[in-house]
Amino acid sequence: FERAQPASRRDRRVNTAEAPPLVAACRRQPVERVPVWLMRQAGRYLPEYRELRSRYGMLDILGSAELAARVTLQPLRRFDFDGAIIFADILPPLIGTGLDLSFGNGTSPRIHNPVRSAHDVAALREADPRRDLAATMSALRMVRAELPPPVALIGFSGAPFTLATYAIEGGTSRQFTLTKRMMFEQPAAWRALMERLTRLVIDYLTAQVEAGAQLLQVFDSWAGVLSTADYRAHVLPFLRRVCAGLRPAGVPLIYFSTGTGTMLDLLAELPCDVLSVDWRVDLAAARRLLPARMALQGNLEPALLFAPEQVLETRARRVLAAGANAPGYIFNLGHGILPQTPPESVARLVDLVHGYPVAAAGNAPPGGAP
Repeated sequence: FERAQPASRRDRRVNTAEAPPLVAACRRQPVERVPVWLMRQAGRYLPEYRELRSRYGMLDILGSAELAARVTLQPLRRFDFDGAIIFADILPPLIGTGLDLSFGNGTSPRIHNPVRSAHDVAALREADPRRDLAATMSALRMVRAELPPPVALIGFSGAPFTLATYAIEGGTSRQFTLTKRMMFEQPAAWRALMERLTRLVIDYLTAQVEAGAQLLQVFDSWAGVLSTADYRAHVLPFLRRVCAGLRPAGVPLIYFSTGTGTMLDLLAELPCDVLSVDWRVDLAAARRLLPARMALQGNLEPALLFAPEQVLETRARRVLAAGANAPGYIFNLGHGILPQTPPESVARLVDLVHGYPVAAAGNAPPGGAP
C-alpha cells in the first residue's frame, strides 16, 4: 500500500491489536479523531477510475478480483480515509438467483427477466455468494492484505427491500408501482421474495466478513418511497432478521436509507450498530431519537462538494457540530459522491473532518442518554 500519506497518519503509532478508529466509532468507543469515509468514494469522480472504465465494462471490473481491488484502493492512495469500501454493486448477488443483469450506458442497471408473480419467485434459485461472487471475496482478501491497520475494510449489500425493487421493476423507477402492486396484491409472493432476499443478504455479508470485511453497511436506497405503516409491515421484519442473522459475524452493522427522515423513531428500533442518514435529516434531532446503543453516521449534502471552499467548510462544521456531540459518530455524505465532484474538494473535506477538535467529537467513554 503506497501513497503519500498525510502527516496525521504517518506520525501516529498504531497498536495493531486495537480496532481501527472507524470500527471503534461504530461501537461507540473513544477515538482520537472523527473517522470519515464517503459513499461511492471509489468511482466516477476519479480520473484514474474513468480511465479504467474506458477499457472495461462494469461487470468486467466486478468479475475481476484484481480490478475490483485496484478500484477499491484508488481513493485510499489520494485521501486519508478511515475506511475502504469494497468496489462492488448491490445487484450482482441477484445473478446467482437466475436474474439476467446488465449495465447499460454508464452504470444504469437492467434486469431482463424481472420478478412479477409467485411463479417467478418460486423459479428463483438459492444463490451461493461464496461461489457466485468469488471475485468479490478474493478482492476483499486482497484489499485487506494491502490496508494499513488504521484503515477498516467495509463490506456491503443492498437491503432486501431495495433488492426487491430492482428485481420487480427491472431497473430504476420513479414511482415503484410494480413493487407496491406486488406488496399489496400478492402479499404471499412478496413475503416469499423478501424471505429469499433476506437469506441472500445474510449469506452474502457473512461471506464478506469471512473474506476480511471488518464492518458492514446495508444500503436501503429506496426505503423512503414507502409509508411508515408499509415500512413497518413489509420491510422492518426482514431487516430485523438481517440484523439477527449477522450478529454471529461479530462485526458492526450500519443501516443506510434515504428519504426516511419521518421514520426515525421506527429506524431506532432496528438492532443495528449504526444508523446512517441522508442530508434531509437533522443530525441533532436524530441523536435525540436514537437509543444510546446506536452510533450515528452522516450526513453532508453531496452537492456541497461543488460549493466554494468557505461554504463547504461552514456546512461541514455544522454537520460535525450536530453529529459529533456524543460517542459513536462517523462523518459521511448523505448519499454517494456525485460523478463530477472535484477531487480537491474531497481532500479538503477529509482534512477538515480530521482537524475537528476531539474534545468536540464526543470523545468520552460510552454512555449517554437512554
